[in-house]
Amino acid sequence: MSQIRDAAMTSKAWPFEEARRILKRYQKAPPEKGYVLFETGYGPSGLPHIGTFGEVLRTTMVRRAFEQISDIPTRLICFSDDLDGMRKVPGNVPQRDMLAEHMHKPLTSVPDPFGTHESFGHHNNAILRRFLDTFGFDYEFYSAREFYQTGQFDDILRRAVERYDDVMKVMLKSLREERQQTYSIFLPIHPETGRVLYVPMKNVDAQHHTVTFDDETGREWTLPVTGGNVKLQWKPDFGARWAALDVDFEMYGKEHATNTAIYDRICEILGGKKPEHFSYELFLDEHGQKISKSSGNGISIDQWLTYASTESLSYFMYLKPKTAKRMYFDVIPKAVDEYHQQLRAYETQDVVQRLNNPVWHIHSGDVPKSNMLVPFSMLLNLASVSAAEDKSQLWGFIQRYAPETSAENNPDMDKAAGFAVRYYNDFVKPKKTYRLANDLEREALLDLRDQLEAYDGAVDDEALQSIVYACGRERFDPLRAWFTALYEVLLGASQGPRFGGFIALYGVAETVALIDQALAGELASET
Repeated sequence: MSQIRDAAMTSKAWPFEEARRILKRYQKAPPEKGYVLFETGYGPSGLPHIGTFGEVLRTTMVRRAFEQISDIPTRLICFSDDLDGMRKVPGNVPQRDMLAEHMHKPLTSVPDPFGTHESFGHHNNAILRRFLDTFGFDYEFYSAREFYQTGQFDDILRRAVERYDDVMKVMLKSLREERQQTYSIFLPIHPETGRVLYVPMKNVDAQHHTVTFDDETGREWTLPVTGGNVKLQWKPDFGARWAALDVDFEMYGKEHATNTAIYDRICEILGGKKPEHFSYELFLDEHGQKISKSSGNGISIDQWLTYASTESLSYFMYLKPKTAKRMYFDVIPKAVDEYHQQLRAYETQDVVQRLNNPVWHIHSGDVPKSNMLVPFSMLLNLASVSAAEDKSQLWGFIQRYAPETSAENNPDMDKAAGFAVRYYNDFVKPKKTYRLANDLEREALLDLRDQLEAYDGAVDDEALQSIVYACGRERFDPLRAWFTALYEVLLGASQGPRFGGFIALYGVAETVALIDQALAGELASET
């Protein structure tokens, strides 16, 4: 254990770098609350998207890294701002006209358009928790509605009234002059309509902890700020929550980064200590646009898990959090194969290298062995040439290539075969386009065909790859053009696997037959 801790104290893996920053908070004395608190925030204004999941996953990685370098207990809170008013109707839900009738009501007061939960906010919270539970996260779920209404936030709200001018001074500096005239950190919830009101305060009473305001009709109201009658605007709410819970670490998207100083200062004004924070870059959809809960663009967690394992998604999330990443279906095969490459590398690494390996952070140090004998990208090509409709069709090739394998002994392989067939039929098949070979390519393909037909050696990836190289080396410059031709003429794709390995898996005789079909124009005529 001491060896791991020593390595963790100098590891360049980003979760360990963040963990060491948190540890510095308590160099002189442990936290009075008895634990280090990690928090993630979620706005349930729409169905949870994959970025929300990524925030919890990455925070968990930092938490587990911290536990390697400290004996201080930890907690993780997932906080849902479900008292927030619904400001627009999401584009990816049913009964949108019905939802439009409940604009500006707290999300936990808006009827559930799916008809399965107490409210739209409760529905979205349930989906988030199901996603998090699928991945086995250790977390505590906090609802803003309950946090406000049960009095857990009352002390901080009273303090916000008492220090109203100081908090307002921070906020007003960040607002345009026009907005300054009507802004208040408090948003009353109308006692009759239930709507969250964006109205100026006529009076803020520090002695009685009440606010007085006029509603949209001009009627005057005075409400206590406690008990869920009033909520804080989102920027003050951030800092107030940090102070109320004594949060030690929170990460958020770069859209919040410019507000960090505001969150920190409000936290301090309300008697808290600002946490350590980590700003990550955004996930983008296929068109390079930011993924949004309300528009439902990009790829969802369920969609990813339709085509690949949870671990491959975790691997994608781990990589370069400070870099914006395009996240669409076409990134899945690469993520699957790289994850298993890292699993195999882990077995040969020393402790320093292991702590820098993404799989250590994905599995919190309890790293399994890979039983994926065939890369996912290869399975996709196999599904393509065999027009597979079921994973059993792939198993015939797999077991001929590696007789010792089976679905029972290689569960990762079995799941991947099923994922590959599904991915092929949904994404590869509709776009598959073969072309005819030109004269030079035809000459090389005939050479390859003849050499394969005459081949009587062991079905070995490297030996077959040497034949493929030999057929192209003297004809193509750069050699890459030869492999591009193989993929486009034989597989109907712009890129593909290491071709010697493909021949070994698909079969030498079968590859000869495939070349014959291509040279006869039969493949190109199908597209």
